[in-house]
This record gives sequence, structure tokens and C-alpha cells, in this order.
Amino acid sequence: MVWRQFFGESSGTGMEHVQAILLQMLANDRHSFDLATSALLMGADPEAVGPDLRSTDRLVNEATREVRRLLVVHVSVHGASAVTPVLTYMSIVKDVERAGDYAKNIFDIAAQGVDLSQDADREELGRYRDRLSTLFTEASRAFGENDVARARELLAESDATLDDFDNRVNVYLRSTQPAGEAVPRVLYYRYLKRITAHLMNLLTALTMPVDSLDYFDEAWADR
Repeated sequence: MVWRQFFGESSGTGMEHVQAILLQMLANDRHSFDLATSALLMGADPEAVGPDLRSTDRLVNEATREVRRLLVVHVSVHGASAVTPVLTYMSIVKDVERAGDYAKNIFDIAAQGVDLSQDADREELGRYRDRLSTLFTEASRAFGENDVARARELLAESDATLDDFDNRVNVYLRSTQPAGEAVPRVLYYRYLKRITAHLMNLLTALTMPVDSLDYFDEAWADR
């Protein structure tokens, strides 16, 4: 796989630095996610957590630009042999950046005055939050350690979770609940699904060829 070939390169290429930046971006994404869900589901004051979340989002955006600059330098130095890993990383960094954006979207629900911390389904909402917070950690670990076997496991588990999120959205789309109750939940589960999908895209870099990045397929994952 491209990933194994990439990590066989010497430390002088600077690509280890790219990996370190991406891992920090994932940590920042999780921080943003935890802040956002604390405001929506745990009663945290959006005005109190908002500055931290926005500052973290800026760090992720700056890191995205830095990764792109490093990749351009890498391919200019190493030529055609670097094209495949550079294309892979260009795809990965966008997914990592987008995961943070969707965390910010969750915060936006709370910033509009929605507080689900006292609602009857708060435990269910919290279980999905915990599941995704754990996925951030596990996906980052698999990525950082080039753990192909764990990436395959996470992809399979996450693929089932996507269906779960769709089912939750469909329940609220057919619900007779007031819009003020149903709409925040539809958005919440939809954003959870998008974050999960972007983390899955990251993991496909460990299990699929570059032309199949972002397209999880069990047949490829089992190869």
C-alpha cells in the first residue's frame, strides 16, 4: 500500500512533520467536538466555550495551510515518486479539517439557544457523543501507528454507525414533535454522521489505493 511505502521514506523528507501536524489537528478536532457537545448536551454556556472553540478552529485552518505548503515543497523536491503520497495527504488533510467544521456546526445549534441537557433523551444523545469522541481517539491512534488491522475494524464499525445515524434522522423526519425539538436533533445526528464519514475517509488511506480514497468498501478493506 502507498501508506507503507510512505513510511519507509527517510526522516529527512519532512513528511514525519506532516504526520505530526495531522495528529495535532485530530486532537484539536476532538477538543472542538467536546466543547460543542458540552454546550448542546451538558448545559455549558456557549458564550463561555465559544472563544476556545473558535481559537481551536483557527489552529486547524492554519495547520491545513501549513500541510499543503509542506506537500508542495515535498513534491517539488522528490518529483514523480512523491505524487501518490502527496495526493493521499492532500485528501486526508481536507477530511480532518472538515471534521472540525462539523463540530463547529454542532456548536452553532447551541449558540442559537438550544439546550438539550435536561431533555428526556439526553442519555441517548450523550451515548452517540461518547461514541464519536472515542472514534476521534481510535482513528488518530490507528493513523499514527499505521495500524491497518485496527483501521479495518473501525471502518466496519463506523459503517454500521452511519446507518444508525440515518435511522435516527428518519425517525425525527417522520415525527410529530414541534420543530423546535425535532430540528436540532436532525441536525445533530446529521453532523455526527458527517464527522464519522470524514474520519472514515482518513482511515481509508490505510486500507485503500489512492483512487479509492473516501470510498469505503468492504471488499477493498478485506484485501
